[in-house]
Amino acid sequence: MLIALAGLALDQVTKAMAVAWLDPMNPPKILGGLITFQLIRNPGAAFSMGENATVLFAVLAIVALVVVSVWLAPKVTARTWAIATGLLLAGVAGNLTDRLFRPPGVMRGHVVDFIQLPYFAIVNVADICLTSAAVTMVIVSLISERPKSDVSAAPKAPEESGPSQA
Repeated sequence: MLIALAGLALDQVTKAMAVAWLDPMNPPKILGGLITFQLIRNPGAAFSMGENATVLFAVLAIVALVVVSVWLAPKVTARTWAIATGLLLAGVAGNLTDRLFRPPGVMRGHVVDFIQLPYFAIVNVADICLTSAAVTMVIVSLISERPKSDVSAAPKAPEESGPSQA
């Protein structure tokens, strides 16, 4: 839960800073142009897809937040899964907060994006949390050991009977 709250707070603080300080017409570049701070307001999803489905995205985010918070998070016992779940919650909550409280209105708010890598989408901290959660979940799924079944508890197959030797 701490990761979720910290991620949400970082997302909202950085978005507030971006809105207050960035000029969309004069985006600053850092690291030799590797990162550009290009302020946009995105009504859609990733890569601005679904710009007319803002309400649908808000409803899906609410459902995802409830399902992960109520059903998934309480079942998590491993530290790596807890980190991934916290990142997932932070990402969903960060972009949902924009959809609920930013213009043009409740459930239709545009998500603030401002971090641009060369030849890629413009993202925010919530997007980074979502991507990190997905990558973490895939890696943990691939490298974690599966419980081995107890062979002794399995019923034994009948042995083939060959010719009887008396």
